[in-house]
Amino acid sequence: MSPSPDDKKDTRKLKGALAEAAAATFLMEKGYRIVEQNWRNRTGEIDIIGEYKDMLVFIEVRSRSGNLAFGTPSESVNQRKINQVRSMAEQYLHFKKHYDVPIRFDVVAVILNSDMSVTSIEHIEQAF
Repeated sequence: MSPSPDDKKDTRKLKGALAEAAAATFLMEKGYRIVEQNWRNRTGEIDIIGEYKDMLVFIEVRSRSGNLAFGTPSESVNQRKINQVRSMAEQYLHFKKHYDVPIRFDVVAVILNSDMSVTSIEHIEQAF
């Protein structure tokens, strides 16, 4: 019996949540303060918003598990995703009334083993 589409969706959500948790821990160990996780509105979501030194950092977390035949997690950040994250960041800054705050966009790429343990984490600062 093959897994149902709901099972695949649940597994994907679990992998995403595990990757985001691993990314947040990794960033905190590097000295980041996590301000928000999964900040969302009707147009999308920002995975992690952190502060590092005097900068607000918008972080897209991407993950892959097992075979990397479809590319690395960081390679999955396409122009549509970049535009969405930038738009969400603009909305966040307006909503929180953060004006003239230096910002940056990073990507954290997480590779998971089949047992959901973390194989590697790559942090790409100023990714876009």
